[in-house]
Amino acid sequence: MESSEFLGFLKARSSVRSYTGKKISRDEIEYLLVVAGTCPTAGNREAWDMIVCQQEDLLESLADAAFDQQFIREAGTVIVICANYVRSMSRYGERGILYAVQDATIAGTYMMLAAHALRYATCWVGAFDEDEVRELLGIPQHARPIALLLVGEAEEQPGSPERMPPHEHLHEDYW
Repeated sequence: MESSEFLGFLKARSSVRSYTGKKISRDEIEYLLVVAGTCPTAGNREAWDMIVCQQEDLLESLADAAFDQQFIREAGTVIVICANYVRSMSRYGERGILYAVQDATIAGTYMMLAAHALRYATCWVGAFDEDEVRELLGIPQHARPIALLLVGEAEEQPGSPERMPPHEHLHEDYW
C-alpha cells in the first residue's frame, strides 16, 4: 500500500453513531484479536484484555452505563477494552499502570482500524461509568475498562470531520 493510499484509508474512517444492529461473526472477532496481538506493547507484556459483548441485554446495560448513549444498543457488537495492570506491573511496578493503559489503547486502535478494513463502522466510547461496567461484566480489580469499541454495520455513514492542520500539534525541540 502506498503512503497516499494509507492516508486515504485513515481519512475514510469516522466515528459512527447509527447502526443496523448486525453482529460481527466469530471469525471476524478472531481476526480483530489477531490484529490486536500484532501491536507494540511495553516489554511485550500485552497488558490488555477484551470482552466481546453481543447479547442485547448487555448492549442495553452498556448503553445505560455509558450515560444513556442509546446508539450503543444498535451497534451489534461492543468490545470492552481493558488494561490489565498485573501483566505490566509485574515487570514495571507502578509505572506499569500507565503502560497497561497505553498497551490497551494501542490494541484497541489496531482493532478499530482492522474493523474499518473489514468495512465495518466503529465508534470509540470513553464516556461511561467505570464501576458500573466493571460490575456488569465481572471485571476484576487488576483490570480497568478504558473504552467501549462499537463495531457494526453503519445505518448511515457520516462524512469525515474537520481536522486541525498538523502544524497546530507540532513543537520542535521545546514546547
